[in-house]
Amino acid sequence: MSGGGPAVRRLSDWDRERLLSLADEFGSPLYVTDLRRVRENCLRLREAVPEAHVSYAVKAHAGRAVLETVREAGVDAECASAGEVERALDAGFPGERVRYTAVNPPDADLDHVVSRWESNPEMTVTVGAADTIDRLRERGFDGRLCLRANPGVGAGHHEKVRTGAHAKFGIPIDRVPDLAADVREEFDLVGVHAHAGSGISGDDLSAHRELVRRMGDLAREVGDLEFVDVGGGFGVPYREDEPPLDLAAVADATREALGEVDARLAIEPGRYVVADAGVLLSEVNTVKDASETTVVGIDAGMTTLLRPAMYDAYHAISNLSRPDADPVSTIVAGPVCETSDVFADGRDLPAPERGDCLALGNAGAYGYEMASTYNSRPRPPEVVFDADGPRLARRRETLDDVTALERTAPEHIPN
Repeated sequence: MSGGGPAVRRLSDWDRERLLSLADEFGSPLYVTDLRRVRENCLRLREAVPEAHVSYAVKAHAGRAVLETVREAGVDAECASAGEVERALDAGFPGERVRYTAVNPPDADLDHVVSRWESNPEMTVTVGAADTIDRLRERGFDGRLCLRANPGVGAGHHEKVRTGAHAKFGIPIDRVPDLAADVREEFDLVGVHAHAGSGISGDDLSAHRELVRRMGDLAREVGDLEFVDVGGGFGVPYREDEPPLDLAAVADATREALGEVDARLAIEPGRYVVADAGVLLSEVNTVKDASETTVVGIDAGMTTLLRPAMYDAYHAISNLSRPDADPVSTIVAGPVCETSDVFADGRDLPAPERGDCLALGNAGAYGYEMASTYNSRPRPPEVVFDADGPRLARRRETLDDVTALERTAPEHIPN
């Protein structure tokens, strides 16, 4: 594929000296995002499925620099919250390139999205409950509407991200045709939507194909649609020995499973666009000998990168400072007082020493987005780079930032 770059970018493909230089200049922990790789991944997706409408799942990484790069690459924005809608519009996406996919939306979200729709009437709202349609009607919304179906089949890298069969997500698929007929009287029904889960690859692809088949049947029954969205969730190889996803094969299987429909295929990948475009840099602050292992304490923790604690996720780790040192078995752990604050257990690494810089790979998706100030720990900065070199996209938070809302709160709350 001419514009999409290599199919996978491993941690070992990053420029070690460049990463060390960034850690030295900006400190640690530090997120680093390569916007060139974001662009390559967008182009690869567009080339693999040229007939499809491709949107980026903003929840994977909502940074302005990433969103601007995605927009410039010709990929639209799929937003899971009012905040993500606002960030997409701020990053220059016009309303017709923004879709809001509501999941049990709070009133404040609907208020904000409808207010933004009033000045961006081509924005699309996807709903997963008839109740949400009633709430939109109450707010005066009568625009472009998409119905999210629950197809009864889900997949993904962890049970916590398998959405396709969970009752929380979407309208039972057998109820969608009748609801579609009802809403057409008041709204501009433009599509149907479903999503199997996140991190789909390998054996999960059969579940994805079954979801697509059911959505094709649904689209033919509903009829007169602009698009049928079969979600995203395309997996990336987090482990060094895992092969990359065969996008061409996935595209062919999707087309075959969907069948002939009088609507445009739509997909909404997030992780695939940004995962291998980001790394997390962290400094070793503690080296402790323990029975049969070496505990390596670093200044990043589960507050910085939650995925290992949340999903038992694997991230490749390298010792940038001394890559040729003799390997030792390690536990790589953060500073949070939680047993789950561990990035790797039993991982062989070139023997780290205090002050070494470690890199954690595939940190671009759901890394910064899931960072928190738990333990009153400020969130890290993010550096992005393109052809013109690195720049600071987000500054490092301070302790003053963490306590700012308390210091500015009124002393007395009116009755």
